[in-house]
Amino acid sequence: MATKLSLQELKEKTRKIIRLLKREYPDAQCSLHHSNAFELLTATILSAQCTDERVNIVTTDLFRKYRKPEDYLRVPVTELQEDIRTTGFFRNKSKSIQGTAKMLIEKYKGRVPDTMDELLELPGVARKTANVVLGNAFGIAAGVVVDTHVSRLSQRLGLTKNTHPEKIELDLIELVPRKDWIIFPHLLIAHGRKVCKARRPLCEVCVVEKLCPSSLLKTAEGLAIIKKSPIER
Repeated sequence: MATKLSLQELKEKTRKIIRLLKREYPDAQCSLHHSNAFELLTATILSAQCTDERVNIVTTDLFRKYRKPEDYLRVPVTELQEDIRTTGFFRNKSKSIQGTAKMLIEKYKGRVPDTMDELLELPGVARKTANVVLGNAFGIAAGVVVDTHVSRLSQRLGLTKNTHPEKIELDLIELVPRKDWIIFPHLLIAHGRKVCKARRPLCEVCVVEKLCPSSLLKTAEGLAIIKKSPIER
């Protein structure tokens, strides 16, 4: 049975994980394409229940057609829905985008605010979206982005026992040095996509395997899974 780590030991373990992942993924960064805060805000709203790859395909044309908040309000909602249809949940997303555009114009002179409280007032914006925008558009470390990869890897690595995003974020805020709050999710996302996959983590080639209590290499059941589905080289 694994020994329960103290808070200080967990903090040190987290720092080691960050060092190893920074070395493995030196170019880790936000994967949503954007050239300003408003584009990033829009792309993050579109990313709900959708892959970043699909969002980037859609925004290639979207950001040429709509360059500022006013542009989203000049078209019927049905037209915007068609423009973003392939991201899924397009009715709710179009409502959020137009609602956000309207509030930005009326309350912030068309500019995206740079505080958590103000961003959370915008339609369709929760903590994840606000953290993405603050960290990647403004360089403000207000919290830690928790998406499906961050949630999965944080649990596997033993950094949290929680499953709710906001509770996971609170655990990570306590463990991750503030200077790494912005880069940490990008590191986990990169590792989650390449190695620590949802169905079959590639523990044999994982740079943080020795620090991971969930490693398939640590149990007979895990070794059996590896034997049954070896990595294709």
